[in-house]
Amino acid sequence: MKASSSEDVKASSSEVKKTSASNGRARIDKYFDAMVKMGASDIHFKAEAPPRVRIKGSLRPLKGDPLANAKIEKMLFEIMGEDKQEQYRERGSTDFSYQLDRNNRFRINIFRQRGLTSMAARHIPRTILDYAALNLPPVLEKISNLHQGLILVAGITGSGKSTTIAAMLQRINETRTCHIVTLEDPIEFMFEDAKAFINQREIGMDVADFHDALKYLMREDPDVVLIGELRDKDTFEAAIHAAESGHLVFGTVHASNAGGTVTRLLELFPPESRELVRMSLVFNLQAIVCLKLLKRIQPEIPRIPAAEIMLASPSVRKLIGDKRENELLGVIRGSYDEGMQDFTEALRQHVENEYISTQTAYEAAPNPEELKMRLKGISVSGGGIIG
Repeated sequence: MKASSSEDVKASSSEVKKTSASNGRARIDKYFDAMVKMGASDIHFKAEAPPRVRIKGSLRPLKGDPLANAKIEKMLFEIMGEDKQEQYRERGSTDFSYQLDRNNRFRINIFRQRGLTSMAARHIPRTILDYAALNLPPVLEKISNLHQGLILVAGITGSGKSTTIAAMLQRINETRTCHIVTLEDPIEFMFEDAKAFINQREIGMDVADFHDALKYLMREDPDVVLIGELRDKDTFEAAIHAAESGHLVFGTVHASNAGGTVTRLLELFPPESRELVRMSLVFNLQAIVCLKLLKRIQPEIPRIPAAEIMLASPSVRKLIGDKRENELLGVIRGSYDEGMQDFTEALRQHVENEYISTQTAYEAAPNPEELKMRLKGISVSGGGIIG
């Protein structure tokens, strides 16, 4: 959907104010309706401030009066179950999903700040786009064709991790007769059975917590597993166990690059356990995909992912086993012909394809000087410059 101008934001905000709350719909629906019309990816509420929407990566305020804390809580509690309300009161934050209509779903996080209630909601469209539509590297097709092992998708919040995994799972769904089980908090993309048979379990609704979901996972006879976020020792241990048992396992990690992903997972464990975890990664890791979302030149497609791709080649496995994950970037740079790529190479391709501006590329580059050399045709292998 084409993104809106700031004038469109103001007009849509006026539509919000005119929408009746007595039409049988939830009070918050009018904000979500406006958000969908504007092509916004996110909407934010904060007490005593006007709502803000994210369009093409930038936050813009809606024209209108600030929202009172009582009004925010009334709108949110109307669409939350009692268990989520209680969790919010006890912990100060909670996540849940909300279905606006058949085609539009939202992942919602509410959290307390300065004693008041704030909300961040992400729009999740019904359509699951494929690799080409998402401008993802074609090597993801090769990765999703695997039948065993651990595939990690890394990046900050809002970098496209869930969308990328959804594309991979949908490809498996369309091509393989298998059983897919997802454990999500909350469920984001809704899958419909194609060749595959899919069960999606939402933490807090279908099962009490991740601990119980993981406890019974292997009894559910899965072939492919998604563990939404590898957030702690227990979830990562479950992912490794499932991979060791012959399953294909997907998980997300908050990390900025391949080496950092390995380090972050190891740091979930006490020092005396890390050697065993490291060996598990050596034998079971298949790929790490790290993502950044960038502003695109073409207005009809507001953002495009840049991806660092690391495949678990023999060289990669050896470096991880030898505690040299800080050298993984050198292997990635020397393995472009195998489908690997670093962020700098992804940025170079996007600039040359005229998807992003050079300014956007330099701002996102791990090393802007290196990117400048690449754009001049000077390649980098390992740590050295090659003319």
